Formats: sequence, C-alpha cells, structure tokens
Amino acid sequence: MKRLFDVTASAVALLLLSPLLALAALGVRLSSPGPVLYRARRIGRHGVPFTMFKFRTMHISNAQGSVITSSSDSRIFPLGRLLRSLKIDELPQLWNVLHGEMSIVGPRPEDPKIVTDHYDQLGHETLTVLPGLTCPGSVHFYTHGEQLVDDSDPETAYVRKLLPIKLALDVVYVRHMSLWYDLRLIARTAWTILQIAAGRRNFPEPVEMTAAQQLRALPLNTSLQN
Repeated sequence: MKRLFDVTASAVALLLLSPLLALAALGVRLSSPGPVLYRARRIGRHGVPFTMFKFRTMHISNAQGSVITSSSDSRIFPLGRLLRSLKIDELPQLWNVLHGEMSIVGPRPEDPKIVTDHYDQLGHETLTVLPGLTCPGSVHFYTHGEQLVDDSDPETAYVRKLLPIKLALDVVYVRHMSLWYDLRLIARTAWTILQIAAGRRNFPEPVEMTAAQQLRALPLNTSLQN
C-alpha cells in the first residue's frame, strides 16, 4: 500500500508541479553558473548508497565544505535561499520516490560520513525503511535547526544538538508507520513550511518528542527491542 501511494503521489505531484519545477530550474540556471541539479550521495534503505537530487542552491566552490550547511552560508545565492526556505529545492526527490529509492514519508537520508561516524543503534534502525521527503525528525529540523546549528561549525553542532533527537523522532515513526500517519505527516509538513514562509519562528516540540526522549534514555543494547 505504501509503495502504491508513493508511486501515485509522486507521479501526480511531478505532473502538477511541472510548471514550478521548470520555473525553479530556469531561476537556478540564471542565478548561478553550473548545473541546475545538485546530486548528493546519501545512504538509503539497508545502508545502500544512492544519488539524491535537489535543485542547486549554492554557488559552485572548489573549497571543501561541511556536509551540513548553515542557513547563513555565504555560498547560498538569493534564489537558492528562497528555494531552501520553501523546500522547493527538495522537489526533484519526487523522482527518487518514483524510482523506488525514497518514499514520500520516511527518515531523511544522511551523508555517508554522518552515517559512518555518528549513527548509533537508533540511527541504524532508521535504515530499515526507505528514506523519505519528510518525517518527524525533518519537521523538527525545519522548526528548530536554525536555532541549534552553529554557523561557525555547523556539522559539529548538528551531530551534537540535532542528530540524536532527530533519529529518535524518526524511530518513533518507523515503529508506528501507517498510511494514516503518513498523511498526517504530509499535512503537518506542508502547514509548517507555510508558517515558516509567513514569518513564524517559534514552534512547539513535535508530538513524538516525549516518546523520542524516552528512546534516547534507554540503554543502547535494548533500544531496538521495542
């Protein structure tokens, strides 16, 4: 049922959003020299790497940057900042969903370096399902990431302050996933993005937070046995 929903929803979304996708692609092309799409290496289900597509939002640089980008990174061009704030830059991942590498709802896929260096047992549990466009952890990142990620060292701040609870939030989803839960998360994500676009900056913790904090409190050798 989930795969049928993913295929149907991604195909319909790609069709309906094709004018927006074309406009975004043209805007990226005119804003900054280089390819329209950014191809990011990510870790998918069962630890299998894949290429995730995004609209490019940063000027091409030869400098080696962090795998985590802060919102104030000087390489982000103005249109790219708008695309990122509205999550339009993520829409090319609908192709990843249609291709079977991602789902509409599922834990956000991480860079191989983050997985190798920082995933604990809860993190590896999120790899038992297809990664997705949205999940409780990604919604939490949208609402709290800018406040918690230090611009001077975004990767360190991310793995210390955000990644542990983000993974726990996504494990809550993995253990309770259903089509109805997916639909509610899609609606919650859309509403959150609209509120951010309207200027809201303060959000309550997600409803899954209590369960996620309880998971983080469990000994690691028992965290996978619920």
